[in-house]
Amino acid sequence: MAMTSGDSRGDLITKARDQLGADVRDLMTALGERAVQVMSEQLTGATDRLGEYARQGGGPGLVAAATGAQKLAEGGSPMKALLRAGMAGGKEKLMAAVGGKGGKGGGGKKLKVTNIVEAIEVGVPARVAYNQWTQFGDFPGFMKKVETAETESDEKLTWKAQILWSHRTWESTVVRQVPDKLIHWRSKGEKGRVDGTVSFHELSPDLTRILVVLEYHPQGLFERTGNIWRAQGRRVRLELKHFVRHVMTQTVLDRDSVTGWRGEIKDSQVVRDHETALREEQGQREEQGQREEQDGHEEREEPEKQASPRRRTSERARRPRPAEESRPAESRPRRAAGTSRRPVARRQREEEDQ
Repeated sequence: MAMTSGDSRGDLITKARDQLGADVRDLMTALGERAVQVMSEQLTGATDRLGEYARQGGGPGLVAAATGAQKLAEGGSPMKALLRAGMAGGKEKLMAAVGGKGGKGGGGKKLKVTNIVEAIEVGVPARVAYNQWTQFGDFPGFMKKVETAETESDEKLTWKAQILWSHRTWESTVVRQVPDKLIHWRSKGEKGRVDGTVSFHELSPDLTRILVVLEYHPQGLFERTGNIWRAQGRRVRLELKHFVRHVMTQTVLDRDSVTGWRGEIKDSQVVRDHETALREEQGQREEQGQREEQDGHEEREEPEKQASPRRRTSERARRPRPAEESRPAESRPRRAAGTSRRPVARRQREEEDQ
């Protein structure tokens, strides 16, 4: 009986100890879970605030750090969190470079205009360079990325060109055009536009400088991506070299065959058409030729005018003086009758001989 009561107390003590241990473990587990939950909520809130700050201009580095921390707080593996952080940072860098704005609901950022200024010289007169430039339909034949250039009217053209692996079409309108001087245009397109001016400056009778100034507004993905490395500026420089090569290898062989468009445009309106300009230029050339011929005739007559006064002077020397002509014949001294016309010395010798 004594043994039975001792065993019962031991069993009760063991059960109580086991129960107490289980309750303590449950309490610790609950406390641990609660602490982890609180820490996760605080960390998630902090990463949300960091991410919002970064998307508002804090920089791609903060976006990457916030993204990685958030993935870790959500229970993701460190490797996945690192990968997501790198992808988020790269995305923000790309969006910042092309002019976008990261984050949901961040809105679009105003694009910056890319200014392109290029100059090149070609060994022909300004008129020849200008005439060849106005032959827009020839551009696809010697420029690499220009596919088509169609003239809808004297002031409107439609272009198609290759941008990286894509093809773009846009329409340009000539605002101002002065023969042999400049062409200014504006354009519109779904994936961006290019506004600019090309001017021609004659350095000598057979040397012309071509100046190209462009305002490039990229909008498409390929356009923005290419704008990171300033690919458009290099493309313009290369196409200008293609133009010079064409002029110096083809146009110079027969300059007169390239007539170009000689009209004039002002405020996007044609104020003088091509045919009228040709007639006026022909009249100016004829008038100039007549002036040059007249100037040459006057130059030939000038030596004769300079020599004629000497001839008149000799003639006047042979004429009697005006005083003698005006003197009456009675007042002029007369030779006595019978007076010989022989010299005085001869008459004296003859008298002595006699």
